[in-house]
Amino acid sequence: MLPRFLATRAGTWTGFAAAALVLFGLAPLLLSGFRLGLLAQFLCYAIVAVGIGLAWGRGGMLTLGQGVFFGMGAYLMAMHLKTADAEFRGGPGAVPDFMELAGIRELPAYWAPFSSPAFTIAAILILPTAFAVLLGLAVFKRRVKGAYFAILSQALAGAFAILLIGQQSLGGFNGLSRFRYFFGFTLADPVNQRMLYFIAAGVLLGVVAIALQLRRSRYGELLVAVRDAEERVRFLGYDAANVKVVAYAVAALFASVAGAVFVPIVGIISPASIGIVPSIMFLLGVAIGGRASLVGPVVGALAVAWAQTALSEQFPSAWTYAQGLLFVLVIALLPGGIASIASLARRIPTKRTQVEAAA
Repeated sequence: MLPRFLATRAGTWTGFAAAALVLFGLAPLLLSGFRLGLLAQFLCYAIVAVGIGLAWGRGGMLTLGQGVFFGMGAYLMAMHLKTADAEFRGGPGAVPDFMELAGIRELPAYWAPFSSPAFTIAAILILPTAFAVLLGLAVFKRRVKGAYFAILSQALAGAFAILLIGQQSLGGFNGLSRFRYFFGFTLADPVNQRMLYFIAAGVLLGVVAIALQLRRSRYGELLVAVRDAEERVRFLGYDAANVKVVAYAVAALFASVAGAVFVPIVGIISPASIGIVPSIMFLLGVAIGGRASLVGPVVGALAVAWAQTALSEQFPSAWTYAQGLLFVLVIALLPGGIASIASLARRIPTKRTQVEAAA
């Protein structure tokens, strides 16, 4: 009965109200500042997971390279934060501290526009999305799919991380860190740190609402049709490649926004945070939560992030094995992820149904 109710308009509003109550009411009230900051990080992972759920769960595209778009949004935001810090310290055109240590005396030309908050926000929204559109057109128009697309996206994540390591103007292997201000607000202030949590929570609810609208729209039905019978969709006159590109671009946009929110919360971004391993972690959370549902990727991303933090604190060397065991158990026992528990429970025959069947 509950899943049917949640599928209605009243159930949808009830679900969003309950989520808002937990995120904006209970969590800030019950969690310490440190734990609330951790939850804010986990919410950023959940934002990425929503996009993967749309592209993979509804569109059948195994996206193993979302770390690329997460990293693009993160680095774009980090460039603005470092530029703002340098201008506060030395005036317009000042060089960030890490560039001074590297011997760079003049601000690179491509850094200069990021002193503008409006330009930075526009770049976070447009550049990764445009890159995803171009890449998607190049790949899907050639009908690359399945394992080949997964390998290509994973290779892209690895190449992107290697490229960043060689860029001293972007911090190289160490990345960018030690941010002091976020759009004029001091990041060291606990009040502003709580504000960042509320921003992450609001963005998560926003992307879930967008994903829900897409899933329930005619486009969402067409995306599922492309996933299940791509050749038949082409026969009916639709361009399946364009349908895939839209989902892939939306997933990239969500990942970019998540990366931009992640940077001021954590205070650092480096190639190690956006390569192959983080991309697999994003996908792992979606698989465990249930890629076919709307809420499953969110639950899975939060569960995996929490388990990684909790277990790594107690058993630092054993977390990797626990992670693999968790993935195997879910795939073996719950192929549909955590979100499929409710549907499995409905299939368990009750005593009454057994009596009726015997009669």
